[in-house]
Amino acid sequence: MAGAKTKALVGRHQRLAFLDVEGEGTTYTRMTGFTSLSEGKEATEYSRQYVDEATERTDVVGYATAIDFEFDRYTNDPVCEKLGAIVDDEKVGTEAQVNIVSVDIFADDGKGNCPARKRTYSVIPDTVGDGTDALIYSGSFSAASEFVKGYCTSSDNWQTCTFTEGELPVE
Repeated sequence: MAGAKTKALVGRHQRLAFLDVEGEGTTYTRMTGFTSLSEGKEATEYSRQYVDEATERTDVVGYATAIDFEFDRYTNDPVCEKLGAIVDDEKVGTEAQVNIVSVDIFADDGKGNCPARKRTYSVIPDTVGDGTDALIYSGSFSAASEFVKGYCTSSDNWQTCTFTEGELPVE
């Protein structure tokens, strides 16, 4: 089979998350020190059974996406400082919202562009201080908007990235 591509397992470390620390939508900072960033889709279902059929039908009619998080609090880390301020100061409404970009670096197009999705999330705190070795924050990021598809590039080995809405460029 000439030209067949080899299947490779994607490591969890190849989907990176970035947070818009400044709130300007230009540069996103990598979310490091997280021991958990698990996305739950929480699909909303519409189920029914028609009288002339033996099997029930189900359609997905919506989502209530949330990302459960847990991170070790570090000093001099802009992401920790932003999230820590939201949780510690018990901010509400739009003051408790952040923009997060999820980037699939395993799908790099060979020119440094990687597919990405950006969404606004509300920070829903759960616990602070659960641990004896480090100050640990946990909670969830609950979707506060639709996601926007695009792609990201980085000039500093994925410590920060820029997001561009739309399809990957084609030459």
